[in-house]
Amino acid sequence: MVKKVGIIGAGTMGSGIAQVAATAGCAVKLFDLNDAALDKAKVSLEKILNRLIEKGRIDSEEKNRIQGNIEYVKRLDALAASDLTIEAIVENLDVKKKVFHELEGYVSENCIIASNTSSLSIASIAASLKHPSRCVGIHFFNPAPLMRLVEVIPAIQTSEKIKSITQETIESWGKIVALAKDTPGFIVNRVARPFYGEALRIYEEGGADFATIDQAMKSQGGFRMGPFELMDFIGNDVNYTVTETVFKEFYYDPRYRPSFTQKRLSEAGYLGRKSGKGYYEYGEGVEKPIPNDDSNLATSIFERVLIMLINEAADALFLNIASAKDIDNAMTKGVNYPKGLLAWADEKGIDWCVNELDRMYDVYHEDRYRCSPILRKMKSKNQTFF
Repeated sequence: MVKKVGIIGAGTMGSGIAQVAATAGCAVKLFDLNDAALDKAKVSLEKILNRLIEKGRIDSEEKNRIQGNIEYVKRLDALAASDLTIEAIVENLDVKKKVFHELEGYVSENCIIASNTSSLSIASIAASLKHPSRCVGIHFFNPAPLMRLVEVIPAIQTSEKIKSITQETIESWGKIVALAKDTPGFIVNRVARPFYGEALRIYEEGGADFATIDQAMKSQGGFRMGPFELMDFIGNDVNYTVTETVFKEFYYDPRYRPSFTQKRLSEAGYLGRKSGKGYYEYGEGVEKPIPNDDSNLATSIFERVLIMLINEAADALFLNIASAKDIDNAMTKGVNYPKGLLAWADEKGIDWCVNELDRMYDVYHEDRYRCSPILRKMKSKNQTFF
């Protein structure tokens, strides 16, 4: 059983993972070369735990226990005794490989070496190690202490033993594990692309403005945030980079084609909330645009985005990226979708799904709107996902 955990990177994600592991009783060493990052992580944890005390979720004794389980270190060799190390640094393959190569020189052969990457190849990262069978992807979602889902991604080199220990460990930390194949975007960042991409396509075609599309997804679908609100929250630069990466990694499949609208906003520095302007303006006193209240338009927008999401989830199942249960858990627990997409497909009807996709393909004649083979097979056999 994992008792000693090393975390590489004291940013928001790394410090959040450290909190999760420390709360579960692990002895955690949080590493960063930057003094300011370590100090910020320490101060942030103090504030978070104080808020939990105020809400009555923990007491001062528990706060002290969690804080006592985390040691802040500036040397990578301080992680030498770790049973598990999780890297949470910049999304750059070369940088990760360099860190992993150095780390392997310090830790024992039994130490699991994991990456929190959201989209990079685990196989490529593992290839930087002398013992690649110990490498695995462990993808937490932000904020790590609150989001229940964790994607566990074995590389083709990962041993069954390492996969099992990793899954058991993350579940013992109170998380729901979704096992995913090592493909671009894993489950969530792959399946979620149409939420942004199809919304952008509707806008670019002149179908509706940002506010109307956002309102349609919230009012008709029950999503907490519309796609443009969410892209502004994530950051247009971050969201665009993920889309561009997935598009490239899937050999330029048109389903993942990035949008010029988002590209231009990113180039202009309109990154969303963090820059004060994105799809919306966030200055003091700025009023948000009023959406069109046409209910028929709202239904049309919602159903168009939904069917593309369902098709992507269905194709992930068809290509054995993950199980139906894990795909739906990933979307509801990882990004707070109101329903699992495959369960939603059952609710809408497989016939409806196939017919909608065929109707859109007839209009556009683009491979972007091709129906997943699994949906066609299920329609012919009158099957459901669950």
